Amino acid sequence: MFGAGAYLMWGLFPLLMAALKPAGAVEITAHRAVWSLVVCLIAVAIVRGWKRLRTVLTSRRTVLILAAAALVVSINWLAYVYAVVTDHVNSASLGYYINPLFTVALGVIFLGERLTRAQIVAISIAAGAVIVIGVGMGEVPWLSLIMAVSFGLYGLLKKQVGGKVDALTGLTVETMVLAPLGLIAIVFLERAGQTTFGHRGADGLGLSHDLLMMSTGLFTAGALLLFAAGARRLPLFVTGLLQYIAPTMMFILAVWHFGEPMPVSRWIGFVLVWIALVILTVDGWRRRPRKAEARVEPAEPV
Repeated sequence: MFGAGAYLMWGLFPLLMAALKPAGAVEITAHRAVWSLVVCLIAVAIVRGWKRLRTVLTSRRTVLILAAAALVVSINWLAYVYAVVTDHVNSASLGYYINPLFTVALGVIFLGERLTRAQIVAISIAAGAVIVIGVGMGEVPWLSLIMAVSFGLYGLLKKQVGGKVDALTGLTVETMVLAPLGLIAIVFLERAGQTTFGHRGADGLGLSHDLLMMSTGLFTAGALLLFAAGARRLPLFVTGLLQYIAPTMMFILAVWHFGEPMPVSRWIGFVLVWIALVILTVDGWRRRPRKAEARVEPAEPV
């Protein structure tokens, strides 16, 4: 329930982002960073996690890794929000479908892992899917690739700190890095007259809009804490299966709620990606530990 709840929240994120229009991607992402820090600090106070936070902050290496992870995930957040507010939710869905395949490739490049035949086939099919979609669009699907690459790099960086940093403490440090940047962005947008938060008038924005903007922090931290609670109790393989809930919900919302166009080339591309993911999943199932599946907490998704 914890794990599924986290991915359901992530799958419903497009509805929240769309409800924040006419706010732009930069404003939403900046507020998400600021309010996520506020929620994290409140949560740290509730669970009395100040000692763990201080311990992490005294480790220069850990702080640098988490700072790098924060900058990478900010790119992911920005690309994701931009996809939603510009009516490209399908691009976000495709990006998170591709991510598990890209993560496998990162393991080969940076961790020296060896590809199985099934993984080679899956990655090749996914690459073909990107080409098919790109040809149909007349351009490279940059948004999807940016989200897949940034999310994969985020997971790789988080893997470097492993079990040393719990989910709440890690997110707190990351948002401590991002929140000042978010405040600077908000100030610049305010001076340029491009903010919607705290404004009243003919545009129809009011308290409800401001509360929705603030809730991005609650949803960000809340979903992550649910995920962490589930990941500690679930076999890694089950957690891997649950990760497909969010992009599937995004896909459904894009096609049947937001009414985004789905030309034949995009359908073919998505079907190829799904086939690749089935191959990857079956291969993972066959290679899982037989006696006791390791309960390892993977990198926290966005």
